[in-house]
Amino acid sequence: MYTKPDIIKFYDDFSSRMDYWRAKNRYYHEELEKLVAFLVPKGMSVLDVGSGCGSLLNTLQPSGGLGVDFSPKMLELAARKYPHLTFELHDAEALDIDKKYDYVVMSDLVGELCDVWQAFRELKKVTHGGSRIVITYHNFLWEPVLKIAEKFGYKTPQMNQNWLSLRDIRDLLDLNGYEVVKEGYRLLFPKYIPILSAFINNFVAKLPFIKKLSLVTYVVAREKEKETLQDDRRYSCSIIIPCKNEAGNIAGCFTRVPQIGTHTELIFVDGNSTDGTVQKIEEMMRVYNGKVDAQLIHQGTGKGKGDAVRKGFAAAKGDILMILDSDLTVPPEELPRFYLALAEGRGDFVNGCRLVYQMEGEAMRFLNLLANKLFGMLFTWILEQPIKDTLCGTKVLFKKDYERIVAGRAYFGEFDPFGDFDLLFGASKLNLKIVEMPVHYKDRVYGDIKIRRFYHGWLLLRMSVLAFCKLKLFS
Repeated sequence: MYTKPDIIKFYDDFSSRMDYWRAKNRYYHEELEKLVAFLVPKGMSVLDVGSGCGSLLNTLQPSGGLGVDFSPKMLELAARKYPHLTFELHDAEALDIDKKYDYVVMSDLVGELCDVWQAFRELKKVTHGGSRIVITYHNFLWEPVLKIAEKFGYKTPQMNQNWLSLRDIRDLLDLNGYEVVKEGYRLLFPKYIPILSAFINNFVAKLPFIKKLSLVTYVVAREKEKETLQDDRRYSCSIIIPCKNEAGNIAGCFTRVPQIGTHTELIFVDGNSTDGTVQKIEEMMRVYNGKVDAQLIHQGTGKGKGDAVRKGFAAAKGDILMILDSDLTVPPEELPRFYLALAEGRGDFVNGCRLVYQMEGEAMRFLNLLANKLFGMLFTWILEQPIKDTLCGTKVLFKKDYERIVAGRAYFGEFDPFGDFDLLFGASKLNLKIVEMPVHYKDRVYGDIKIRRFYHGWLLLRMSVLAFCKLKLFS
């Protein structure tokens, strides 16, 4: 996983070769600029986020235009090429701009971002009720093709990308108060061959189903009309942290979990650890007495994470219940955005999703990743709500809704050793709106992975059959 300084250095170094690669892929760039120019009327005020060498902003002919990028060398190149336009150094994930624009363009940018959610959050600083956001990005179906093309020198070099689907983009915009008003696909054949390229891209690529195979996906979005947000400071939070033999991660739970809402409590549920986890929790509770509201529950004869989660939820006093895996592979610093999704009314149940951003090298093994994707498709079909990552441990819901799930638990039975599916199935049965929050997924730094791939995979399959019978077959 690359850091932001790594990405900035890459594009600073790449700026000297930009003209070469744009000329080599001129047809692609010209077609992309034609598409964005069609979506953005001339004479509008335009903010181009991730403006690169400035060519797109110049093509749009804005009445007032600003190009922003976090690569100083790219900005120097843009200023030389287009001295009549304005370019400034800004980070898309921390905009420091006090002007609103008619159009905000993010072209071929979301794949490069470290945090797409945060970048979309920043857009509220530069949009008004009549603004439109235009986003273009590469269709995730093209990932293997583009990697091969880059390897053989036919495609512009890039760092590892986030590969987002159209649904991912829609969901991330929705989580930040925007709605998609138009979406589409372009450029089925990105190389220029006289007559053939025009025929494929102007006719074949417009056909139903085939169009979804095109390289470029685009959306146009606007602020949601008359949106009434709830006060994001009114709720208290209980964070349940199931743990077994996680002594080396306990200090991070105390130092890294932020204060959220009106009050935050940490509830550790220990599953009979033998590595000093209990002693470490008790030590940290003494050190942070009066600073962190924490309690320890012993799981006792109960087994499995699901039992630990239920014991923690039963002891929770907060309005909002959160699950945080004690291995901290999902950074606790990202919990506030789950809180905002509930507090702002974006959904009723927030499920973490590890399958959007680039993962650290050993964070998820290939078979686990493949199983996650397959079960995500299966559960999306069964629950009739989009679920991309069924096994992410970070799940957040209101306590009042959890109590309704408990009241109806007999419908499915005590079947779930993980806790994830008990909540997902219950939320679906209650018609709660399930939304997914992309999270970064880090390597484990202490302890052993608790998942047994084949045994637990068989359990997941059995639970899928149960959900199918209860929610579709006999409903």
